[in-house]
Amino acid sequence: MTAYKVVNPATGATVEEFADATDAEVSSAIAQSHVAFGRWKNSAIPDRSSILHKVAGLYRAQKQSLAAIITEEMGKPLRESLGEVDLVADIFDYYATEGPGFLADEFLTVRGGGEAIVRTAPVGPLLGIMPWNYPYYQVARFAAPNLMLGNTVILKHAPSCPRSALAIAKIFADAGLPDGAYVNLFASNDQVATIIADPGVQGVSLTGSDRAGSAVGEVAGRNLKKFVLELGGSDPFIVLDSQDMAATVKAAVIGRMGNGGQACTASKRFIVLEDVYDDFLELFTAKMAAIVPEDPASTSTRFGPLASESAVGGVIAQVDDAVAKGATLLTGGSRLERPGAFMHPTVLADVTPEMRAFHEEIFGPVAVVYKVKDAEEAIALANSSAYGLGGAVFSADPEKAKEVADRLETGMVWINSPTGTQADLPFGGVKASGVGRELAKYGMSEFVNKKLIRTPLS
Repeated sequence: MTAYKVVNPATGATVEEFADATDAEVSSAIAQSHVAFGRWKNSAIPDRSSILHKVAGLYRAQKQSLAAIITEEMGKPLRESLGEVDLVADIFDYYATEGPGFLADEFLTVRGGGEAIVRTAPVGPLLGIMPWNYPYYQVARFAAPNLMLGNTVILKHAPSCPRSALAIAKIFADAGLPDGAYVNLFASNDQVATIIADPGVQGVSLTGSDRAGSAVGEVAGRNLKKFVLELGGSDPFIVLDSQDMAATVKAAVIGRMGNGGQACTASKRFIVLEDVYDDFLELFTAKMAAIVPEDPASTSTRFGPLASESAVGGVIAQVDDAVAKGATLLTGGSRLERPGAFMHPTVLADVTPEMRAFHEEIFGPVAVVYKVKDAEEAIALANSSAYGLGGAVFSADPEKAKEVADRLETGMVWINSPTGTQADLPFGGVKASGVGRELAKYGMSEFVNKKLIRTPLS
């Protein structure tokens, strides 16, 4: 039975199946990537830039059809799918424009005189392992900077996103990227381990769960391969005070419910100071309770299904565990009575450390709300998580919010806004949320050879 198939989460129907890669195809993909690297690394930087600009243009030209693919594959509301395509085009344009500057030689001032240059050079074929929740964006974050750098890419996408995987590969081909510089591969987990271990592959980047990250990191470490891991998150949304509670709650709903709550940077733990807790909880619960997920293919839909039946079952199990151990279920907690992977938006309070919802990432439309007495307690609770990806701090006093932000153990913090993303801002976390950074100039600083070229005085 094939692992790669499109199952529409809005209906549960299997739409199309695709053949898994054979071992011979895996070997061929590695060889193609290695041969292509020999040419691509020596290509002119303006030529790479031109191709990436063409990639961006093709995403924009095919925006409607590309968005429809991921809406059917993983249930993202069409309006969000269109936004994802726009973001991807921006990422490719960003690296096409800024990449040449990031590749410029760095001249060092050294003792003893002479000349010392640090040159940014590519390292070779790389493996990317990407998830289903942002099928185009996750790939762009990895592929755009590394192709601009001169590396080549083998891409193993999520088994539930084969159509988007093929669409990405076709866009690269149509933009004029040389054969083998980007290879899509419907590989198995065992084949992934083989690819990482191959001497011709120089690194691996994974976006996914911390469990998957541990497995990939172990194989990469054993084979002395560089890795970047963008993993889970349990982002805190801290409310210190509010002069406009309606606006704060609106941001909280957006932070929790974007992509149906299926984002590593989604706001998941709402930590609210006791002075404003009751007002926040009442309005936030009402807003969450009023949300009715609908057909994601409609342009008017803001919230659709989860990505799969198994995703719904997993999230409800976390909610049931909390309620059974004494948590208060304020709204939701169950499936919608209709076909498809639909779940009512959910709010939990009184969650304690013996509950799964306290420690685990909840990858779906469930918000956990905590009441704390002051900023010190808010910081301690926020930092108690094993994760450290993003976070948000809300206050009428931005300086006070920044003081709290500075003490959060996360890779990213946003002030008076849910965690977001854009091409020119670094993305990544600490602790169990991963290793390394993507986007901005940092996205071109991971899989590189920072080569010193030294010419001493005669």
